[in-house]
Amino acid sequence: MRKSIATVSLSGSLAEKLTAAARAGFDGVEIFENDMLAGPLSPEEIRARAVDLGLTIDLYQPMRDVEAVPEAEFVRSLRRAERKFDVTRRLGADTLLVCSNVSPQAVDDDALAAAQLARLADLAQDFGIRIAYEALAWGRHVSTYDHAWRIVEQAGHPALGVCLDSFHILSRGSNPKGIEDIPGEKIFFLQLADAPLLAMDVLQWSRHYRCFPGQGGLDVTSLVRHAVNAGYRGPLSLEVFNDVFRQADAGSTAVDALRSLIALEESAGISPLPAPVVPTGVAFAELATADPLPVTTLLTALGFRRTGRHTGKPVDLWEQGDARILVNHGTGTLPYSRLRSSGGTPIDGTSLTAIGLETPDPSAAAHRAESLLAPVLPRRRSSQDVPLDAVAAPDGTELFFCVTGRPGHADWTSDFTATANPRRTPSPDGTVTGFDHVALTQPWHHFDEAVLFHRAVLGLRPHESVDLADPYGLFRSRALTGAHGAPRLVLNLAPSPATDTRTRSQHIALTTDDITAAARRTRAAGAELLKIPANYYEDLDARYDFAPGELDTYQELGILYDRDEHGGEFRHCYTATVGRVFFEIVQRTAGYGGYGAANASVRLAAQRR
Repeated sequence: MRKSIATVSLSGSLAEKLTAAARAGFDGVEIFENDMLAGPLSPEEIRARAVDLGLTIDLYQPMRDVEAVPEAEFVRSLRRAERKFDVTRRLGADTLLVCSNVSPQAVDDDALAAAQLARLADLAQDFGIRIAYEALAWGRHVSTYDHAWRIVEQAGHPALGVCLDSFHILSRGSNPKGIEDIPGEKIFFLQLADAPLLAMDVLQWSRHYRCFPGQGGLDVTSLVRHAVNAGYRGPLSLEVFNDVFRQADAGSTAVDALRSLIALEESAGISPLPAPVVPTGVAFAELATADPLPVTTLLTALGFRRTGRHTGKPVDLWEQGDARILVNHGTGTLPYSRLRSSGGTPIDGTSLTAIGLETPDPSAAAHRAESLLAPVLPRRRSSQDVPLDAVAAPDGTELFFCVTGRPGHADWTSDFTATANPRRTPSPDGTVTGFDHVALTQPWHHFDEAVLFHRAVLGLRPHESVDLADPYGLFRSRALTGAHGAPRLVLNLAPSPATDTRTRSQHIALTTDDITAAARRTRAAGAELLKIPANYYEDLDARYDFAPGELDTYQELGILYDRDEHGGEFRHCYTATVGRVFFEIVQRTAGYGGYGAANASVRLAAQRR
């Protein structure tokens, strides 16, 4: 189906919005009236600009407070409508959106509303224009789509149909199944938006918190299916009011928007995509640094050993158990994948720049990523390098699709010459056994985009967002996991777009079977562990029963503790931050599935200090 976006969904001038929509690959746009009124371009110039960019103008909107009003007021509305119809025609659009009346002057009279909308449609028809009547969720008397349809049906005018808006329908809890009772040719337009599930005034919810399909909690997919089953064949159009999108770069927002529609078409059964290839784990995490000494000292203290050196790049492989860390310390400190191409930008201290994802079929994973507009990274490499496919996540983190130690598949570790045996036999107590999760702090305007990207492109399952108290604001976190719990990726939204590196830290969580031994060994090797206040342990003592001396040990080593309602336990501690990166050591028991959210504010405050 054709894909369209309302200009209100993007930031910038109208010309910038049109350019962003075209570059992203949209077929058309809805022109929001305020965007046109605030700009210098005439309707004819806007139309010409759209044609040059390969865009159609599918809708002009909105016209408000027209129907079910006293006759004198309606006559004034007809004069206003004549101007709107003229502008719509000059833009090259054939449809004008009319919203249900919210004015105190409106009367609760469906017959009057139908008669006046029919008269309005008569005038529209003279201009070659159709009217799409939309029920606003906060309409004074008409606030549901089925009510709007009854009025349109009663009016019985060929130039009058309905506009269905997923937010207005789903935010009120209306059942979209009834859409299938509307003849497809009378559904003139379909506007789509998702939203987080919030308990608040619906108008404020609509104006500030809409997001693209797949980023919120509304079942937009089912609504689209019902509209298609009814016979709707017009464009899928996004109309999203969002404070973040209004400030973010229009180009990246437009790409995110189109990705959401492509994924929506797949989930609604409209247009198939290459099947998701869900990662099964983390193969490696890559750290880029101009000065490798601090991070390699920390890795050594954690029990890692340098086991390999890349055959042609300044990249070292460090291993412990199934956890593998690449330390990239080349000139310009580019991620491993970017070392395969020319150019470079400096890294601000040690940064987590890439993640290798264990993938059953790397080429199929890359094919799906490309179909969902994921930026494919340059593939220039030496003839000896193992071919690797990689894409960039919205925050710039590079995601490799790779295989480790699987017969019949190219193994990325073949690029490294061994310098030591990666495993110690027997393993000492407190050995790191692998990755628990990797946490990435997202730029303030990329959080929802990142959730959609990792869900749609990688096939990961998003969990509920968690809002945590930070000493300087709120800290939002959302985990995504694979089909069997691995890999675990955690997306964090810093409290503000501040430049303080403590609000932009990334971290790697490592698993162990004995966190006390791991913490003692790490500290004995010279690494600093995060100091946790005594108040925290006094509170733990009041909440839980511990074995004699257990809590004293936790306080000595800075180990935090959580327990879920099923008796699962979570013990974890943190290293000091190196550049932008710190490590977490984790021990899970009895099926604990969370991430210690109850301890997050304590950890954040300790890191601030």
